[in-house]
Amino acid sequence: MASDSIFPDIPDLQRRRVLRGATALLVLQGMAARAAPAAPPAPEQFPHASQVPGGVARLSLGPAATRPRAHTGDVPLLVLGDAIEWTALVGIPLSQAPGTAAITVMQADGTMREVAYTVSPKKYREQRLTVAPGKVDLSAADMARYEREAAHSKTVIATFFEPLPSGFEMQVPVPGRRSSSFGLRRIFNGQARNPHSGMDIAAGTGTPVVAPLPSKVIDTGDYFFNGNTVWLDHGGGLLSMMCHLSAIAVQVGDTLRAGERIGAVGATGRVTGPHLHWSVSLNRTMVDPALFLA
Repeated sequence: MASDSIFPDIPDLQRRRVLRGATALLVLQGMAARAAPAAPPAPEQFPHASQVPGGVARLSLGPAATRPRAHTGDVPLLVLGDAIEWTALVGIPLSQAPGTAAITVMQADGTMREVAYTVSPKKYREQRLTVAPGKVDLSAADMARYEREAAHSKTVIATFFEPLPSGFEMQVPVPGRRSSSFGLRRIFNGQARNPHSGMDIAAGTGTPVVAPLPSKVIDTGDYFFNGNTVWLDHGGGLLSMMCHLSAIAVQVGDTLRAGERIGAVGATGRVTGPHLHWSVSLNRTMVDPALFLA
């Protein structure tokens, strides 16, 4: 008669001992796998390099036994790699003038050096929009509200927590047509305003919005311009901001896997119709989300 045992020719007692040993080995292997730190992402997994205003520079820091620390001004930078080669990822502000820029690197022995790089010019398109007059020419009360929210947002965008990201290939937060790209020079009701600091994706009200990477929720709220908003921390100063939501499905402190729902598309704040505004911030600088897509 056929046996369904994986050890058909071993006596029962010995078979149980073998199974117990095999089970124990599997448990130990699982514990070791959980305890082992995640391998740093390989350079080909980093965001696409684009050394232009609003882009991301990938700067080699060379070999070192321990992770160097790097800054632009007093802002810490995301440094990844291993003892063979470390790489600093630098978000370049949209306001950065073309030409030479530099970061400061501190080695483990305390020595300092500069790493220079070149920012190339880029011309972004212009977009003209018509919105409610009160969203352009603010009343005194609305201006006071905006200034409070702007001060709060500065504290949120300064978040720099570990663990560092284990990957950078982001999932698009919502399916839909890209209705407005990063960097557009925006004219509201005939008046020039700040360039567009994110990617707009057109979708119907109520369409689910998901986390583009593993995240921690670090802020939610209803903002004057951005409407219902969620900030996600991906680690190491890499953040996502989702705006104009019709509903928020998460709370501050929640941890999310990539693809978990955070809310739904809406038309709250300063908008011309329902869509998701998605911003990506690296070292407190808004950069083009498209650089993080496959």
